Amino acid sequence: MAACAISNKVDQQHWEQREQMYMERFGRYDEKEAQIFPELLAITTEALDANPEQDFLGSLFMLLELGNHWKGQFFTPYNLCRAMADLTVIDVPRRIRQKGFVSVNDCASGAGALLIAFANAAKAKGVNYQQHVLFVGQDVDLTAVAMCYVQLSLLGCPGYVIVANTLTEPVVPPDSPMVWYTPMYFHKVWHWRRLFRELDHLTSTHKHEQEMIAEAPEQLTLF
Repeated sequence: MAACAISNKVDQQHWEQREQMYMERFGRYDEKEAQIFPELLAITTEALDANPEQDFLGSLFMLLELGNHWKGQFFTPYNLCRAMADLTVIDVPRRIRQKGFVSVNDCASGAGALLIAFANAAKAKGVNYQQHVLFVGQDVDLTAVAMCYVQLSLLGCPGYVIVANTLTEPVVPPDSPMVWYTPMYFHKVWHWRRLFRELDHLTSTHKHEQEMIAEAPEQLTLF
């Protein structure tokens, strides 16, 4: 429900689907139970604000043994994710100076530990990830996607999380309701970048398109 509430503040295109999803889940609980959910979101917000160097929801998910082993749900511990991110982020400042921003993708994102670790590793390198890193996550499980989406949103990461199987659905239309866009994705910096990219596609010649592809920001794959 938290994911739906956050999304409906910024993503008007999918408002109706998310509102319906919210109300369906809300209807499963009585009034006393429903009052707990705002408190849980507040606890999550406070936890990530106090210590952004953690996969708060993913850790709770594994601690409570909620993972589905049939879906291969074993979330990588955050410390290991941070070590992997430190290795990936080494050359990122140079790439950003050359091309303006980089995109980073985790094709089995779970609750977002690797993406969160990359954000913190980039910040440690002096990179403003809110303006220079586009975060992309994908997972087959809606619960995992919701956790990832909530955490990326609360940490101010621009990007989106997709509900899909990476192997069988490698390409998902950007207007699909299976794509969850974080609030920072709608920031004016990223709005103008999308607009300029669309204008380039409309006005460029075939030769120029090839040059743009050759010079396009690189996507870093974390998993």
